[in-house]
Amino acid sequence: MPALVAGIVAGLALGRLRAVRREPPALAAPPSPQAPVLPVQVESTFAPLVRALPLGVIIVNRARHVEFSNAAAGAIFAFDPERAIGLHIIEVVPNVELERRIADALDGEGSVAPLMLTRARVARTYRVSVYPLTDESQESSRVVVISDDQTALARLDRARKEFLSNVSHELRTPLSSIKLMLETVIEAPEQEARELFVPQALAQVDRLTALVGQLLEQARAESGQLKLALRDVDLEAVARPIVSSFEQHASNKGISLELAALRPVRVEADPDRLSQVFVNLIDNALRHTAQGGRIRVEIDARDSDAVLRVRDTGEGIPYRDLPHIFERFYVVDRSRNRGTGGAGLGLAIVKGIVDAHGGAISAESMLGRGTAFTIRLPIMRIKR
Repeated sequence: MPALVAGIVAGLALGRLRAVRREPPALAAPPSPQAPVLPVQVESTFAPLVRALPLGVIIVNRARHVEFSNAAAGAIFAFDPERAIGLHIIEVVPNVELERRIADALDGEGSVAPLMLTRARVARTYRVSVYPLTDESQESSRVVVISDDQTALARLDRARKEFLSNVSHELRTPLSSIKLMLETVIEAPEQEARELFVPQALAQVDRLTALVGQLLEQARAESGQLKLALRDVDLEAVARPIVSSFEQHASNKGISLELAALRPVRVEADPDRLSQVFVNLIDNALRHTAQGGRIRVEIDARDSDAVLRVRDTGEGIPYRDLPHIFERFYVVDRSRNRGTGGAGLGLAIVKGIVDAHGGAISAESMLGRGTAFTIRLPIMRIKR
C-alpha cells in the first residue's frame, strides 16, 4: 500500500512541477521502486483521493519545506495541514529521526521503519515510509512521507510474544517438578520415596491438564467458537451447590462464605458454563481473602438484566491493574501472589463465557478493602 500511494503522489508532484515550469509533458520514465512515476493526468484524478486517504501523506521539497499535506497526516502528527504549507519540516513535525530520514531520501535512499510518537501520555506506533521523488533528470527533487497507524498491530505482536512467554513458563514449572520427582523415585526406589513423590507428580500432571484445558477454553472464547447448550436456568439452582462445595475450604481458612438470592431469576444460559463462572470467581475470592474475611455471592435483577455479584473483603486490586485483570495471563503482582496458584486465565475465561451469553462483567476494588465482580446477563423471565 505505501508503494502504491508513493506512485500516486509521485504523479501529483511531477504534475505540479511541470505545471509550474509550463512545459509540455515529457514521456514518463519507466517506474522504479524508489521513484515511481505516473502520467501527469493523475493530478486531477488522484488529488482528491490522496487528500481523503486514511494514510498520512506529506510532500517535502529539497529545501525541507512542506509542499503538500493531507488531513490524515495532520491528525497523526498534530498539525494544521493548511498552515503547514511552506514551513520547514522540523517546524511541522519536531522529530529529529524523521528529518534525518527525509535527508537520506533526498540523497536517493528511501526507508520504511516504525516511528513512535507520544502525545498526552499516550504512545502510538506508526509505520513511516519515506520515498524520494525524482524529476525528469532523475534527481531527487522531493520526498513523500507516508504514515499509517500500526499501534493495534504492535499491541497484537506484544500480546503474541507475552502469550508464548507465559505459556512456556506455566508449562515448564510443573514439567520440571514432575521430571525431578520421577528421577528421585528411580534413583531411590524405596517404597517411602514412591509414596512421597508419586502423588506429588500426579498432582502436577493434574495441574498441567487443567492448564491445557484452560488454554483451550480461552482459545475457543477468543475465536468465537465457545459452544453453549442454552436452556431455561434458575441461577440460584446453579449457584447453591457450587457455594456448598466451597464451604469446607472457606471454613478451614476462617472465611465466611454465603449465598444471597435476593430475587429468584431465570435466564436462558448454559448451566455448565455458568458453573465455571461461579467456580472461578469464588476460587479467586478465596485465594485473595485472608482469615476472618467474608465472601458474599449475590443473585438479583435490575431492569432487564440478571445481576450476579461476588464480593470479598480481601486484599483488593491496585487501581493501575484493574483495567487489565480480564486479559489472559495477567496476574496482579506475581511476587505477592506466589503460592496462591493461578495462571492468570480464570478471569479471562469468565469474561469469554459472559460475552458469549451476551452479558457484561465489571470489577470494582479498593486496595486492602476488597473486590466486587458484577455480571449482568439478559433475563429470560422473573418468577413472581
